[in-house]
Formats: sequence, C-alpha cells, structure tokens
Amino acid sequence: MPAINGAQAMFQQLVMEGVTDIFSLPGAQIMSAFDVLHDMQDQINLIHTRHEQATTYMADGYAKVSGKPGVAMVVPGPGALNATAGLGTAYASSSPVLLISGQIPSTLLGKDTGQLHEVSEQLDVFKPITKWNYRISDVSEVSSSVHEAFKQMTTGKPGPVELEIAPDILTQSGTVDLIEKELYPNPKATSEQIMAAVKLISSAKSPTIVAGGGSVSSGASGQVRQLAELLQIPVMTSPQAKGIIPEDSHLATGVNSAVGPAKTVLPDTDLVIAIGTRLSLRGISPNDMPPILQIDVEKDQIGKQYPVELGIVGDASETLTSLIGALSVDDSKLAERRERAERLKKQFADEVIKLASPQVSIIDKISGVLPDDAIVVQGMTNIGYWSSAAMPMGSTRNYVTSSYFGTLGYAFPTALGCQTAFPDRKVVALCGDGGFMYSPQELSTAMRYGLNTVAVVFNNGAFGASRWDQQHQFNGRYIGTDLFNPDFVAMAKSFGAEGIKTDADNIDQGLAEALALDKPTLLEVEIQNMMPPFQIVE
Repeated sequence: MPAINGAQAMFQQLVMEGVTDIFSLPGAQIMSAFDVLHDMQDQINLIHTRHEQATTYMADGYAKVSGKPGVAMVVPGPGALNATAGLGTAYASSSPVLLISGQIPSTLLGKDTGQLHEVSEQLDVFKPITKWNYRISDVSEVSSSVHEAFKQMTTGKPGPVELEIAPDILTQSGTVDLIEKELYPNPKATSEQIMAAVKLISSAKSPTIVAGGGSVSSGASGQVRQLAELLQIPVMTSPQAKGIIPEDSHLATGVNSAVGPAKTVLPDTDLVIAIGTRLSLRGISPNDMPPILQIDVEKDQIGKQYPVELGIVGDASETLTSLIGALSVDDSKLAERRERAERLKKQFADEVIKLASPQVSIIDKISGVLPDDAIVVQGMTNIGYWSSAAMPMGSTRNYVTSSYFGTLGYAFPTALGCQTAFPDRKVVALCGDGGFMYSPQELSTAMRYGLNTVAVVFNNGAFGASRWDQQHQFNGRYIGTDLFNPDFVAMAKSFGAEGIKTDADNIDQGLAEALALDKPTLLEVEIQNMMPPFQIVE
C-alpha cells in the first residue's frame, strides 16, 4: 500500500479493529492525530471532553455497556496522569479500554531535559493499572502495536491497555501493512474436568452459584440462568454481574458488595459454583468457605482467594454449555431446593429493608419509573451504594459500577460514555453532590453531543460517608466534610441543560419528568445524610 504516516496508520488500524468512537481532547503532541481525525470523521466519531479524566471514564462506560473496547486519547504528562483514575477504574472492573497517550519527541526520551509534558519513564506510571502497555518506536510497528493492544484487551480476563506514541512517529511516513481484526480462541475445559464437575454438583445437596463479571464478559447469562433453573439453586452475584439472572427470579438471591447475602447463604451451602468471579466476599474467611468448583478464563484466578475443590480454566459460556449438557438432575431434590432459594432471597431482602428502609424506599421510587432497558451508573453516594442491593435489574450491562476502585466523581462522565454507546436508551447517573462536582463541566460535552443523560444529584451538603464516619467513629469531630454547593439547577441551565429540583418523597415524579425531556438534565434531590452499607450502626 502507499506510504502513510503514523497517525493515519493508527486510526486506520483502529477502524480495522471495529472502533467507531474515540474520547479525547487536543494538545500539542497529538495535534497531527487530530488532523487525521478531521479526514476520518465519517469513520470515527470524536467526542471531545472538557477534562482528560472524562476521556477514560467515558471510554470505560462505553465498554461496560456495549462490550466493545472503549478508546481514549490524551497528551502525555498531565493529560495522561489525569486519565489514570478512569484507567484504574477500568482495571478494577476488568473493562477493555485503550488509552493512547502522546509522548515527547522520541529523540529526547529518557534525557530529562524538561520538555513540555515530560514524565520520565511514563510507561511505568501505567504498569500497575493496565494489563499491558507499550511505546511505539517506529511507524512500521504502529498497526501491529494497535492490533496487539486489542488482543491484550480482549483475551483472557479483559482489561485496559496503554499505547504511547511520540509526535515524530505520528508524522513519520512509511509503508504500513494493516491487519485484519481477529477472534481469539478461549481455553477449553477437558472432558475429564467436565465429568469431575458433574460428579461434584451431583453429590451436593445444597449448591450455590456465585457469578462475577467474567460471566458477563463471556456472554454466559443464558447459561448461568439455565444451570440455576435446572438445579433450582440460588445465585449470588458481584455488582458487575448484577442482572445475570433477572432479579425478580426466586433464584436471584442478591448482590455481594458492602452488604450481601453471603454470610447467610454460605453456611447453608455445601458447594459453591464460582463462575468468572474473584470471590471477593466481605467478611468470609477460608474457614467459612464451603468446597468450591471454580470456573475462570484466567489460570491465576483459580484458588487465588480461597482453596478450591476443582478449578477449570475455560470460557464461562462454553464451559457451562458443556456442563449443562452432561448433567442429569434428580427431580426429587428440586422442590426442597426451590424452597431454600426463596427463603434465602427473602432473608436478604428483609435484612436490607431493616438496615436501610429510607434508602430502599427512594430506590423503589427510582426503579418504578425507569424503563426496562435503562442504564444506571452507581455513583459513590448513599443511594448508589444501597442500589447494589435494592435496585432490581433484569439483564446484564445495565448496571455500571467502579468495582473495588470505588471511584468518587466517576458516575456522570461514565454515564455519558454509556449514552454514547446507546444514544436512544435512558441513562441515569446516581451522583452525590460531592462526586458530581468533580466533573460538572461535562454538562458541556453532554450538550454538544446531544447525550441526554439524567444526572441525579443527591444533595446533603456533605461528603456523606466521611461525615457519617466522623459522627460515629470520631465523636462528631467534623472537619473537611461539609460542602459549599452551587445552585445546581441554575448551573445546569447555564450550560443549556435542564435543571429540576425535588426531594426524596417526590423523586419518582422528578425523575419521570427528567426522563421525558430527552435532554441533558440535572435532577437535584435534597436528602438527609444516611448510613452507608459499609459503616453499619444499629
């Protein structure tokens, strides 16, 4: 093919990999890339944000709800460092996000001469929060490096990657061979492993499924539901697998997060079937854990948290399909198992209501006006925390969390990424007043691109969880947890967005109005500070 420059090779290879959207904002070292984007607007849609943190947040939201890799691009140094919180969130969530970072001129790398945006050994900054990262050193390796980035992101356990490219490599011309998109085979369970798993399940009286984000990445929702229904056994999930079995099902026992059903369910369980999960179960020691059958696509996850009876390295969807085909079920066990599942589900629901009745009431009001296919982004705020336990979801990829990273301020820009992936669906970000003010400027992005997301901002005038901590753990010695807030409605309207104010009692009416507007909207909800699920005071 004719000679092209590095920026052209990069974007043409991204198109080959199926990329249609990129989240970015301009800066000195990547301006030649922006110039190429000008010529490729019919192939790649640019969403330019108002802060680099939003590039990776939006790419992460996009990836989580669509299942497609999200792509962000920033300048080096401060731009790249601003993007780390979003990349760290993607890493915690096993989310496929590619960050393309600019660099200083390649001839000056490692010389520490004080170049604009220079960070010595910038690659090292990203190593703890990526599966893989690499610095491109010549135009000839641009397409192969992008291709390798997609392989790393999407094979095994998904995760974020980072590519660095210097401005002179972006403008360097050469002959570049583009590479067709590939589908990579998954590791497969052996027939011996399947039969050993069948033996374990068949001999168990009261098994329980624990499903995690890996089951979602695999597309194994149908198989998890089929196995649960076949055996009539309860299903606990991580927040990332919320909805893998519709939560109105009697088999959907609950979500293990800060508060979860595990402490009630596990003593009543004689086999845990762990599917695509880290098994990060709060307060459960190895001594409290029943025997485990663990299925995971990554070998190093097997037995990482708890010893296992049997570990199977394989894709969840393919492994469960084989397992279900090999199982024969003793029908005499099913009635008793159904009763057990119903009892455990009710126990956890009753516990949540006992602990957080006001929060459950608010969440019920929200759920009552959401369409079935609405996407909810759980921000780090009280109603967000409790929504993990109390907001029912009917399918996967409709409920977005920051996993164990607990990223304050991520909810609104992440929701805009979700909205980019699905412009016609309703997207709601559950934000606190503290968290929302990390990125109110992205109301500009929402307006520019017609991203009709609803930001529900719960206003209690505080960093609520920290203030609760001060109240109950530090004898009311308050400092640094009170907030001086803007007029949220006026702020929204100053961007051209809509602003609505309501209270907890009328949140359903306010949200219904906001959803009907089909316009970027901020719904301010005045609320009292309430107990978080990770700081229980009874």
